[in-house]
Amino acid sequence: MAVSSDPAALVLELARARPPTLGVGRLICVDGPAGSGKTSLAAAVADRAHAPVIHMDDLYDGWTGLETVGGQVEGVLRPLAEGRPGEYRRYDWHAGAYAETVTVDPAPLLVVEGVGSGDRAHADLCTALVWVSAPDDLRLARGLARDGAAVEDHWRTWMDTEREHFARERTRDRADVLVDGSGPGTSQVQDRGFGR
Repeated sequence: MAVSSDPAALVLELARARPPTLGVGRLICVDGPAGSGKTSLAAAVADRAHAPVIHMDDLYDGWTGLETVGGQVEGVLRPLAEGRPGEYRRYDWHAGAYAETVTVDPAPLLVVEGVGSGDRAHADLCTALVWVSAPDDLRLARGLARDGAAVEDHWRTWMDTEREHFARERTRDRADVLVDGSGPGTSQVQDRGFGR
């Protein structure tokens, strides 16, 4: 296991060392439980590479949308793999409904972050799969600080749902890189060195 103060650099280096998997581009999927630090890592990777980021939160149709989000993900990634723009409908959490359609143009690198981003249904398109984790109590505290105490029941239900999802998908077991997202500073990063 390597200790790195810059897991974004490690992830980007790994993806760039591998052949393209998303048409002529590369796909980095940053998965792991809610509140673990995926969004921060994805932003750091995207900033370094000047790459677009898709947030799974924009694709779920609310708190129960994890198990039905696959069609949205496929609607983005499969066309991109064929060199065409992909698209998805952005979910508006405040309105409780889908809003505008977002077009995603082919790019040298795309980052998709969020629970379910590393699912097996599109594993053939993923250049590098990153798993970010943190203790449950810390994740819940982060979530409630961001979303408000009124959604605690939703958060706890989501945590149960994602646990079942990850067990079924074996996401952590398939990840190329493991990142401890518990706090700022040095992260424990394990580059598992899986060849593709």
